[in-house]
Amino acid sequence: MSKSIPFIFCLALTVFAYGLSRVLAKRHPTPLTSPVFFSTLLIVFVLYAVGLNYQDYKPAKDVLVLLLGPATVALAVPVYRNRATLRTHVLPALAGIVVGCLATISVVIALSAAFNFSSVIARSMSVKSVTAPIAIELAGILKGDPALAAGFVIATGMIGTMLGPWLLTRSGIVHPLARGLALGTVSHGQGTAQALTEGTLQGAIAGIAMGLTAIGTSFVLPLVLSMIFE
Repeated sequence: MSKSIPFIFCLALTVFAYGLSRVLAKRHPTPLTSPVFFSTLLIVFVLYAVGLNYQDYKPAKDVLVLLLGPATVALAVPVYRNRATLRTHVLPALAGIVVGCLATISVVIALSAAFNFSSVIARSMSVKSVTAPIAIELAGILKGDPALAAGFVIATGMIGTMLGPWLLTRSGIVHPLARGLALGTVSHGQGTAQALTEGTLQGAIAGIAMGLTAIGTSFVLPLVLSMIFE
């Protein structure tokens, strides 16, 4: 079989799965129809059914990863368009990001104490709300496991994207700034993508929150972990 056939099939499958998940999410908005969850599940199921593995899917994945760079840079567009609103709410936004960073670190500490996690697991989990490239590098600095950290980051993003909008709505949080701030702070890139589906203001603040959370966590986390584990 030509190598181009699995590549074209996997790329088309990814586009189809995402498009279908967006349609289902609009018609039946539940955590299970969240694009990041439903499309992932569908892709895994189809690849298994037709006998393709990760190595067959990797070339198509590489194309999507290549597009992440331009997509990330494009986040500057909603930020620029909503600059007046963001400037007005800069102090509440910064306060929310700080609280969010401290909350995610506190959750890891509490879980580690409750379930007696090893130092490696705790250190790897501590970077779960930081975007993947930074989390992998930070995990190595913190003496965690980069592969394990990547898994925690992906799981956090997926769970946050699935349940985040639903929990915010059930909690009565409807302000676009607050919703974008929560999704970007807790669920990094995946949360930012979800915030963009709700509106440009949500996407703008989520992108800013994602970046500042990564920077703030990189400075604070080593100090906190050094006090706990050393």
